[in-house]
Amino acid sequence: MRIGIDYRPVTAAPRSGIARQVLALEAALAARSNVEVLRFTACPADHPHRRLAECPARPSPADGLHRPRERWHFECRFLPRAIRARRLDLYIATANTGLPLWRAPGGVRYAMLLHDVFQLTLDNYHVSLLRALAYRVIDWAGTARSLQRADAIWTPSQFTADAAARLFPRQRAKLALLPNAVPQPAAPAAVLPASLPARYWLAVGAREPRKNMPWFVEQWRKARQRQPDLPALALVARPEDLPAELRRLEGLIWLSDLDDGMLSAVYAAAERLWQPSYAEGFGLPVIEALAQGTPVAVATGSALDEVAPPQAARFAPNDASGLQALMHRLAAAGPDGDADANRAWARRYDMDAYRRRVDQLLDRLLA
Repeated sequence: MRIGIDYRPVTAAPRSGIARQVLALEAALAARSNVEVLRFTACPADHPHRRLAECPARPSPADGLHRPRERWHFECRFLPRAIRARRLDLYIATANTGLPLWRAPGGVRYAMLLHDVFQLTLDNYHVSLLRALAYRVIDWAGTARSLQRADAIWTPSQFTADAAARLFPRQRAKLALLPNAVPQPAAPAAVLPASLPARYWLAVGAREPRKNMPWFVEQWRKARQRQPDLPALALVARPEDLPAELRRLEGLIWLSDLDDGMLSAVYAAAERLWQPSYAEGFGLPVIEALAQGTPVAVATGSALDEVAPPQAARFAPNDASGLQALMHRLAAAGPDGDADANRAWARRYDMDAYRRRVDQLLDRLLA
């Protein structure tokens, strides 16, 4: 059996959350007997992925995954011919959209990973309103077309499945859960970044508005004014992701470009991970922290409700006074929870569990 996967997320952003799910899917498919996995991507002429994937002869920028012109050339011109030429049994789109414009050739099934629908429902980061409007229209058209073409749609959470069903009720029967894979973490680095104090809280990601990070940092600042010994806040992001007035706060530590071992160490040493997003399709940092035994505190109202364990602290993503009160209480209590229970919860999302679920979904689709 030949299964093709859209490898463009790995080409465009190899360390992103979506790319990591593509790599996990590739590994799960390759572990099946009698399966040959073929990668399909678009990249520059000198990119190393040209040696391991099916690529259009026409060079493309490595980060062209979301550019309308590049998508047209790949999805509507190159991909239909390549699927026929390689005689695939199944092709899996991996980036919320990306299936060919035309119907699948006879004998070929289409599946897609739908990580979330926030590109259709929320304001995302764009350099201008005109660009934001153009991308909203393109994303709507591409997502609707791909969902219609797909024989199966796999989502990482019930939250995402429900949101997709509300937007595209005719595709409801195709939806099935495939929780994200969170492999066993890398061995923690022996030495932490020198900027980290002995006691700190951790947050990961700030670029998109839905991460809610400016609001969260502001509440942390106010709570720390009332209680100066509140833990420092380490933020894995870039300063430009926050408003200028929040970038140089005392006790705010910026971290970026961490390798896997260093990130594991940062998770393990943190007193707690905070995830304040008001919209999440899954929430990888939550499971990554739990895998190190680190307790978490999460905002309510999205997939974080499913991903976080019952013992996790929770807060409303718009209740400033409630969040500040929770910060004061947790800071006074210090580290809490059962590290072994946190690790056990994280194992629900390890590669063994992920492979079993992929096998179930494939057996159902290809029966």
